[in-house]
Amino acid sequence: MGDLGQFLPLILIFAVAYFFMIRPQMKRQKDEKKFAEALQKGDKIITKSGLYGKVVELNDKDFSCVIETMAGRLKFDRSAISMELSKKLNTPAKE
Repeated sequence: MGDLGQFLPLILIFAVAYFFMIRPQMKRQKDEKKFAEALQKGDKIITKSGLYGKVVELNDKDFSCVIETMAGRLKFDRSAISMELSKKLNTPAKE
């Protein structure tokens, strides 16, 4: 019984790290993957670097997309698209 008391703080540290650090990160990765797969032509998006544009073409072969901006068309990897900012851009403004 005394051996368990020595390892209890260590076990609690791992449990707290899992629930506050690892689990939320895994959930976020899953949500970002769903978002990238749900992209469609015509969606307005923002990249993680801050580039605004509209999806013109999706390529499932190399998991990329072509974005039309005011500067022209650019090819990006779907992982470069910011999920949070793109969702904010597509939600209607509340009055």
